[in-house]
Amino acid sequence: SGGQQQRVSIARAFSNDPKVVFADEPTGNLDTANTYEMMNLMTAMAKESNQTLVIVTHDAEISGYASRIVKIRDGKIEKIENGRGLHHEKINA
Repeated sequence: SGGQQQRVSIARAFSNDPKVVFADEPTGNLDTANTYEMMNLMTAMAKESNQTLVIVTHDAEISGYASRIVKIRDGKIEKIENGRGLHHEKINA
């Protein structure tokens, strides 16, 4: 399934213990329940290992996980703001 493939990719990204993990649209092909599961997994792994997680996304809901949000439009930084850095509860689908 798409969710399982994403989990494998995420595990691979974190496996070498990098200081920064870059994720480009990590939930783009997932349904809502798998999106929340994936985001909770990534943020927990990053926090546990004291790693920085940089996520590029068009999904505004994902910004709820961020401690800092950088909005880019037409290749230029439009706005930098503090995020909530929240972990969402798993949705019962």
